[in-house]
Amino acid sequence: MQIEGEHVFNGPREEVYLMFRDPDVLASAMPGTQALTKIDDQHYEGTMNIRIGMVSGAFSGKLEVADELAPEHCTLIVDGRGAPGFAKGTGKVVFTEQADGTTLLNYSGDVQIGGTIASVGQRMIDSVSKSMIKTAFDTLDKALEARLALKKGQQIEFKPPSETAFAKDVAKDVTKKWLQIPEVRMVLYVV
Repeated sequence: MQIEGEHVFNGPREEVYLMFRDPDVLASAMPGTQALTKIDDQHYEGTMNIRIGMVSGAFSGKLEVADELAPEHCTLIVDGRGAPGFAKGTGKVVFTEQADGTTLLNYSGDVQIGGTIASVGQRMIDSVSKSMIKTAFDTLDKALEARLALKKGQQIEFKPPSETAFAKDVAKDVTKKWLQIPEVRMVLYVV
């Protein structure tokens, strides 16, 4: 599965990059994360609960940061395994400072999924993945806002979404996507 996209952060590139290298912030942006531990500057280990359709379970995994040129770009290499299957992927992340003081993040990569979790189908996996990425960026936006406010001596409470709130958002996004598919609408109409 190919993933790619972009997101604009309302802050300078250096701050956005530092945020991305903070395991606590990363864990908060990935609902279902039970733990994310920094092993060294390039390696992290973690556990995460994932649910896609009727398939759910815990994954243990490793994250490696490679090809790093801070604060411009890095490559993320992920390898996760659990009872529902496995996910392996590599993605390139590029941070570009914009003239207005914002940071444009571009990402592209390839993810391979296998095991029971792959049985839910490509469309479902694609919809859930996009929703997870959207939620992660929303959370990171709030984390960046709180970090920048703290540097100015202000206090903004940063509270990541709960697993329940995340699950509701994913269900809403997936339902919306599925209702846009003509075959699904036809089946619902017939029923």
